[in-house]
Amino acid sequence: MGASILFYLLMVAILSISTATAAEPKWQTLPDTPELPETSQKGFVTVDGARIWYAAYGSGDPVIMLHGGLANSNYWGHQVRELAKSFRVIVMDSRGHGRSTRDNRPLTYDLMASDVIALMKHLNASKAAIIGWSDGAIIGLKLAIRNPDQLSGLFAFGANSNPSALYDLSDSKIFERYLKRARKEYETLSSTPGEYDDFLRQMSAMWASQPDLADKDLRSIKVPVWIADGDHEEVIRRKDTLFIADSIPASGLLLQPEVSHFSFLQDPHQFTEDVLCFLQARGVGKKASSNARSCRAN
Repeated sequence: MGASILFYLLMVAILSISTATAAEPKWQTLPDTPELPETSQKGFVTVDGARIWYAAYGSGDPVIMLHGGLANSNYWGHQVRELAKSFRVIVMDSRGHGRSTRDNRPLTYDLMASDVIALMKHLNASKAAIIGWSDGAIIGLKLAIRNPDQLSGLFAFGANSNPSALYDLSDSKIFERYLKRARKEYETLSSTPGEYDDFLRQMSAMWASQPDLADKDLRSIKVPVWIADGDHEEVIRRKDTLFIADSIPASGLLLQPEVSHFSFLQDPHQFTEDVLCFLQARGVGKKASSNARSCRAN
C-alpha cells in the first residue's frame, strides 16, 4: 500500500509539473538558441576595420537574415533550415557580435548597414531580400532608405523608429534571462571573450541615441516591406510599430499571435511561414509558393 501511495503521489507531481509547463504562454518563454546547420560556405570578410563572419546555405534568390542586438546568427537556426530549401540564405554576425569583430569607433546602425552591403559585394549578391529581427530590422530599414536598388524586399520584425519607443525593461524577467544568455554566447563565440562589458556599453550608448527614423525617411522607402511584430511585444511600443507601418507607402502590417519579441524562437513554424508568405507575395523566389501555406497579410 505504501508503494502504491508513493507511486500515486509521484504521478500527481509529474502531471502538475506538466500542466504548469503546458499552461505557460509562449510569449513568456525564451526557448533555447538553436544551432545553425553545417555548411562549407562560411568565413570572414574584412570591412572597414572589422572582420565580419558569415555563412551561406542553399541556392536561389539571396535572402539575408540579420539578428538582433547582443545576439548572433545562431538565433536563425530554425528558419535557415526551411528557407534554404528555396533560397540562397545568408546569415551574418553584425559588427562586434558573435564571431565578428569591431574597432574602437562607436557602433551605429549606419555602420552595420554598410557591412551588409560590403558582404553582398563580397558574395556577388547584387540584390537580396532582408529578414531582420530587432536591431536587424532597423538595419534593414536603413538599407531600404539608403540602398533601395540592392533590396528585393524587407521583412522587418520588432523594429523601433527612435529610443523613446522602447519600454523600460529593467523588471523584465525574460530580458534578464536574455542578457545572461547573450553574455555566455559572446564569451563562447567572440575572439575577444573578455570584452563583453565594453561591447555592452557601446551597444547601450547606441540604443540611447539611435535610431532616428523620421516620417520623411520612412516615406522615402519604395521597396516592398512588411512591418511585423508579436501581439505580446514587450520591447517596442505598439504605437511605434503602427507609426512605422503607416509611414512606409504600400507596406504590410503583420501582428503574429501569441508571441513576443522572440517570436522566431517561441513559434518558429509560424515565423518561418510568415517569412515565406512575404517572399511569395513579393515575387522573391518562385519556388517559395510551394512552401507558403497560410499567408495572413498582403
